[in-house]
Amino acid sequence: MKRIACLVLSVGIASCVLAQTDKPKKMEEQIRQYWFVMLLKGPNRTQDSATAAKIQEAHLANINRLYNEGKIKVAGPFGRNDKWLGIFIFDCPTKEEVEKLLQSDLAISSGRLSYEIQAWYTAPTGSFTPGIPKEKY
Repeated sequence: MKRIACLVLSVGIASCVLAQTDKPKKMEEQIRQYWFVMLLKGPNRTQDSATAAKIQEAHLANINRLYNEGKIKVAGPFGRNDKWLGIFIFDCPTKEEVEKLLQSDLAISSGRLSYEIQAWYTAPTGSFTPGIPKEKY
């Protein structure tokens, strides 16, 4: 009888310890760094309309590729055509990786767009869940 009581007690203690370690973190404890990229008008916007259309097509394809790889979490243009043209939010460990990925975008490498990068923080939920998205575009 003593063995059973000890086993029950041991299992109960183990359950309490597991319950404490499996407790979900508070939202503020989950916050991690992402990279906010403001897309701006670049220094070279003199392309003819056919070339500009090809650059835009490549720009969108690159966004889709980076999204499907889990690197971009958010991308989109602004409604007005002034200095700020759009944003990206990247999920990458370093600013250097973001800069390298930005150069894979023909709109940036051609000078049609430029950018500013800023560290940005949020909890990794919803669109910001780490890894490759379940739904591809």
